[in-house]
Amino acid sequence: MLIDAKKFGFGCMRLPMKDKQVDIEQVKKMVDVFMENGFTYFDTAHGYIGGLSEKAVKECVVDRYDRKSFTLTDKLTDCYFNSESDIREFFEEQLKICGVDYFDYYLMHAQCADNYPKYQRYRAYEIVSELKAEGKIKHVGISFHDTAEVLERILTDHPEIEVVQLQLNYVDYDDTAVQSGKCYEVCQKHNKPVIVMEPVKGGSLVNLPEEAKKIFDGLDGGSYASYAIRFAAGFDGVEMVLSGMSSLEQMNDNISFMKDFKPLDEREKEAVSRVCGVFKGLNMISCTACRYCTAGCPMNISIPDLFSCYNAKTVFNDWNQNYYYESVYTANNGKASDCIECGNCEYECPQHLPIRELLKKVAATFEK
Repeated sequence: MLIDAKKFGFGCMRLPMKDKQVDIEQVKKMVDVFMENGFTYFDTAHGYIGGLSEKAVKECVVDRYDRKSFTLTDKLTDCYFNSESDIREFFEEQLKICGVDYFDYYLMHAQCADNYPKYQRYRAYEIVSELKAEGKIKHVGISFHDTAEVLERILTDHPEIEVVQLQLNYVDYDDTAVQSGKCYEVCQKHNKPVIVMEPVKGGSLVNLPEEAKKIFDGLDGGSYASYAIRFAAGFDGVEMVLSGMSSLEQMNDNISFMKDFKPLDEREKEAVSRVCGVFKGLNMISCTACRYCTAGCPMNISIPDLFSCYNAKTVFNDWNQNYYYESVYTANNGKASDCIECGNCEYECPQHLPIRELLKKVAATFEK
């Protein structure tokens, strides 16, 4: 076991916000509760929350706790380097921003068939291995968003990879596009420990349709998040499950069932299977709101928010979504119909969604 901590990690991509800045005081309270309950694993990346995540980690964790008391993961993202020398410079800048002299884990970020050649071309894996030899990284890994076939190729090319961060949740496990289950099996084949991201699928497995809620409500009173996170944590070889918590309430709920973790029992597994059946009958856009798509949008379209509005209106019958679409998410940003179909968003999307076509559906729903 690489990760010497409990099986639950603090994902710092969806921190609570206040006036477009991270709500530092609330994050400090969340960190304190997290650490007090014996959890120590924090996950960040330079691009999270528009560059604010690493800074928040420094202020709320690094500046307040002994370095040996927590585990910190950061990532090398392809948009921040265009040469071999860029990689070292970027890495050193990340250390500086986070206020540390080493990362416990350093991951090649969002590896897929499109960006993997760039990491190869600029010797990213070799350079990161050199940084490990210098003591600036303890463990090298990847986060991954593609097919099992691509993962097989990367793990074969780079046996030095020590851990794989995968999207794994009960809806995506058998999904033919995300291939969570098949990717997990590849990790098992290569004997690579797994860190799970998106266990609640960007909140979709908390904000359930009524039919799914009734299924879980018939159990023993656990939160909807508890069934999703415990599902992911119950697999052999899964050493850490990340939760992108954005409130102290969410933190307390997650800790309540992960402090003394128990895998799903047979009755709970059967309920999860029935909920999966409910989701398969819905016409939802499977966006996880990672927001990778928004940075390069020339029309400044808040794509995940528009998809959320669409799901809420078409699946959950939320009549108020017209207001949110017009007065909140497109008041100062582009509308779905403003899309010029450049394709930047689809290149960045870890879910491989046909965003340009989906935006047309959104426009047809809200811009009649």
